[in-house]
Amino acid sequence: MKNYITYLDELGEKRYLRDRQNSPKVYSKGIIEPNDLQKAVLGESDQEVFDWINSHLNLQKYSKSILLSTESKSYVESVDFDNLRAIVNFKQVNKIHNLNNYYKAVNRLLPDAGIYIGKVETNVLRKARFHKSYGKSLGRFLYFLDFVFNRVAPKVSPFDKIYNFVTGQRYHLYSRAEVLGRLVYCGFEIIEFKEVGGMMYYVGMKTSLPSDYAKPSFHPLFKMQRIGKGGKMIGVYKMRTMHPYSEYLQDFVIRLNGYNEVGKPANDFRVTSWGKWMRKLWLDEAPQIINILKGEMKLVGVRPLSRVRFNELPEDVQKARVNHKPGCFPPYVALCMPDEHQNIEAEVIYMKDKEQHPFTTDIKYLYKSVYNILANKIRSA
Repeated sequence: MKNYITYLDELGEKRYLRDRQNSPKVYSKGIIEPNDLQKAVLGESDQEVFDWINSHLNLQKYSKSILLSTESKSYVESVDFDNLRAIVNFKQVNKIHNLNNYYKAVNRLLPDAGIYIGKVETNVLRKARFHKSYGKSLGRFLYFLDFVFNRVAPKVSPFDKIYNFVTGQRYHLYSRAEVLGRLVYCGFEIIEFKEVGGMMYYVGMKTSLPSDYAKPSFHPLFKMQRIGKGGKMIGVYKMRTMHPYSEYLQDFVIRLNGYNEVGKPANDFRVTSWGKWMRKLWLDEAPQIINILKGEMKLVGVRPLSRVRFNELPEDVQKARVNHKPGCFPPYVALCMPDEHQNIEAEVIYMKDKEQHPFTTDIKYLYKSVYNILANKIRSA
């Protein structure tokens, strides 16, 4: 992942990394007096955060091209805004009114390949802070109240209007996936994230303009953009089992961890705890009955794949798949072939069976699918 990092060092300059074993003024290239930006970063954070940021941004070389902002101050006195390369914001995004608009504003300020570094107290880190401060029992209760007020209320009408009026939308509780997903939605590519001192710091690089798609996943029922018959993109309905905006992180999660044994992204931090429970019971797939009624899907058929996953398939399989409607029960369920490679083979077998027996194949595969699920021979991903 660090191969992405800084276009600031693309000419091959050596980074001035701090030598932990020597004086705070000693760097790997010799004794250099810290500039105002380096002093400010150290004053607003600590040594570990400083070193991590300095590994992504050359704070010595590009000090006049980096804008630093905090809870109470912006260090703008010596910044050359005509050659702005990066923005570092130490204000928690939990306290930022309308996070998407803020990320879009950062996108407009930065040039292509510009770097943004931010920080957030994620829901997991806030829960840990509550437990540490108030003990496990009281901390769990207080965190529950905090979760309902700052996480659930903003998503449920009419409580969202009351919440916005009372708080000014400045105490949001975000998951790691939602913060990073919103950043990608607003035109950035995730480079790295790191948890330090009860906060998560993250680095993004501007790679495009913000998305103009108006309905990213946020509410319990949402639509995923998937490839349907004829290669047409369709909106597949599903109960949300991931954190909001998680669909924008698929490429990042795959780059980070690859695929698991059933062809899904491995170690997927986008999935919620209750989402895992819903997936085990196959409840997340129930809303696809809407797609069936719309004629976009049927009960049995190939999996409705994302563009990313579809493009990874062999070309002959791609050409064959677009001749079939996606199904709620994919072939691997009937054939008990959930492995990453087996589920592709299962679809090939199904498509051949469908060509030879167009009227009975779906009935046979539906029966086998229901039996395997009830007999617990196969589990949902």
